[in-house]
Amino acid sequence: MLSIRSRSFVLGALAAFALVAGSARADSGDPDLIFRKSTVFKLLTPNDKLATYAIDDPSVEGVACYYTIPEKGGVAGMFGVAEEASDVSLACRQYAPIKFKDKFEQGDVVFRERRSLIFKRMQIVRGCDAKRNVLVYMVYSDKLIEGSPKNSTSTVPIQPWGASGEALKCADFVKG
Repeated sequence: MLSIRSRSFVLGALAAFALVAGSARADSGDPDLIFRKSTVFKLLTPNDKLATYAIDDPSVEGVACYYTIPEKGGVAGMFGVAEEASDVSLACRQYAPIKFKDKFEQGDVVFRERRSLIFKRMQIVRGCDAKRNVLVYMVYSDKLIEGSPKNSTSTVPIQPWGASGEALKCADFVKG
């Protein structure tokens, strides 16, 4: 059994780690939380959850990506120091006329977030299938020491929007 002093120290240390860790979603604009759903009930601490977020592609207007990630509850999750699982699903869609803001390279990072205090990141990257005129998005996690083969891919065929007529060609906006 931990003494009151030991418990206070442990809770203080966890709180300090949470402050150092900061927000997990800090690399590019914060995603929009669509909803969360509890998956594992915890009596005294937050539940484990699945959370669905949306992000807009920063270089391609008219495309949004939705991803669902597991969020750990418990004491470590409560203080933001839990290492999150690499399981992420992804779906990207055209929701308005597509406009390219600038040229991009194959595999450019669209969004990145930390999934642990130091070592793990989740990334959404973009490419262009020039033959089919399709934007391809992939989500995966990597770790300083060892990455994860868990990944998900989504595609956005570039189509004319409304009465605009002809669709842009993604190959015209790929560097190189």
